[in-house]
Amino acid sequence: MSETTPVEKEVKWWQTAVVYQIYPRSFQDSDGDGIGDLRGIINRIDYLKYLGITAIWLSPVYKSPNDDNGYDISDYQDIMDEFGTMEDMEELIAKANDAGIKMIMDLVVNHTSDEHKWFVEAKKSKDNEYRDYYIWRDPVDGGVPNGLTSTFSGTAWELDEASGQYFLHLFSKRQPDLNWENEKVRQEVYNMMNFWLDKGVGGFRMDVIDLVGKIPDQEITGNGPKLHDYLQEMNQQTFGSHDVLTVGETWGATPEIAKLYSDPKRKELSMVFQFEHVSLDQQEGKDKWDLKPLSVADLKRVLAKWQTSLGDEGWNSLFWNNHDLPRIVSRWGNDQQFHDQSAKMYAVLLHMMKGTPYIYQGEEIGMTNYPVTTIDEVEDIESVNMYHDRLANGYAVEDIIASINAKGRDNARTPIQWDDSDHAGFTTGTPWLHVNPNHKLINVKDNLENLDSIFHTYRRLIHLRQNNPIIVWGDFELIEHTAEEVFAYYREYEGLKWLIVANISSTDNEFSVDAEVAEIIISNYNRQEIVVKSVKLKPYEVFVVKV
Repeated sequence: MSETTPVEKEVKWWQTAVVYQIYPRSFQDSDGDGIGDLRGIINRIDYLKYLGITAIWLSPVYKSPNDDNGYDISDYQDIMDEFGTMEDMEELIAKANDAGIKMIMDLVVNHTSDEHKWFVEAKKSKDNEYRDYYIWRDPVDGGVPNGLTSTFSGTAWELDEASGQYFLHLFSKRQPDLNWENEKVRQEVYNMMNFWLDKGVGGFRMDVIDLVGKIPDQEITGNGPKLHDYLQEMNQQTFGSHDVLTVGETWGATPEIAKLYSDPKRKELSMVFQFEHVSLDQQEGKDKWDLKPLSVADLKRVLAKWQTSLGDEGWNSLFWNNHDLPRIVSRWGNDQQFHDQSAKMYAVLLHMMKGTPYIYQGEEIGMTNYPVTTIDEVEDIESVNMYHDRLANGYAVEDIIASINAKGRDNARTPIQWDDSDHAGFTTGTPWLHVNPNHKLINVKDNLENLDSIFHTYRRLIHLRQNNPIIVWGDFELIEHTAEEVFAYYREYEGLKWLIVANISSTDNEFSVDAEVAEIIISNYNRQEIVVKSVKLKPYEVFVVKV
């Protein structure tokens, strides 16, 4: 890696930030309708300030018919009624800024809702001025134009009976894809982004941004040839002149591709979300629903690669969870026998790495997956569509439900467990999605009162990052020769060296420390120091030491 220090280059605030993602429907309801809202978030700003985070990634709150829980936008410059008003949004931005927290807006510009005024107009006729805002094709041999498929199952083409043409939707058929080759579309998007920048937002998280350069006739969806031209144009016309964070959701990114997005010299984005580690528990070449056990060796290899390969030409985002992913403590930890230990272990393992960490709401208290027994309990459109698709293809019901319980998006979307009262303190009404019954044992109130809790571990990790440049800037070195389930690495910076050791296992493991006595910086079994060279690691034990 380069020896360049941050003193010699421009340091951006987001390089030392810790971001907290809020999925507003499930965060805090303030009016008893069972749906989280902006006023609920405003009322919890002090909690987030106490945790220590410096930015909020806010999942979409724009006007939407909610076919895909707000990721189908019908008006980018208005607020969904059930979330509140534009005045509430402006108050939230201001209150967050006052607390030292920047607001990162979720930007969904690959597609809109079919209720967006552009699409309503586009459907009126082939000659309508908005027709070319979307992607239309004539039938081929009386059927769909080609073999493109939707992420939400089935073909990506939907027939518009009135015109006899098909429109493209890489997600729900109620989420028609925008035609980014149309300069008017791009300009509309840039104008909308400037509208939000003028309101003082701290940046954008860009939903499936790697799809906007698609060439549908060649069945190219991700990483199309014009993608980076579009992003450089976007940077120039919108956020490039603002001190903001921009992060792209890029499912197909390799380290080489990530550098194209995030090398400061290219003037595109601050960083990307890469998902290589997220796919490690699915069968090769199959869907995310086709499960296999996690190989810790693969996890070490992938995360180490991303830590070292970007160098100074890119920046890492660090995450285990988001609104689309199952809870890490249930997924790769042990949410029964070693709940607290495994939740803390994954927290420390990630937050000691180089990059900008993202905490997904509830992660800071170790919220778990919520297993269901029937499809009637499932809200998520992706899971429901998959269920019916696989049922029609002969899969066993119990296998489909097992896949939903492992990977379904509702796992991440159950309401925040604030306390042990009815509905976990999320709402006084009926919650839009079931509350996990374990809120009696896992909740914010108990976490706040217990200084040894998962919450306080996250709080300490954020404090460590803010006060130790080695975490932000230090070089990363994977320790190769360990037990397979032991993930150990060094961070090194300006003569300092820290050792991070994690046992990703429900059984004991051995590890050799290259020091007679080592000072503990943080641990999840309350070790005070390492006093022998050979350490017996307890299940899901993690510690950080100065060496």
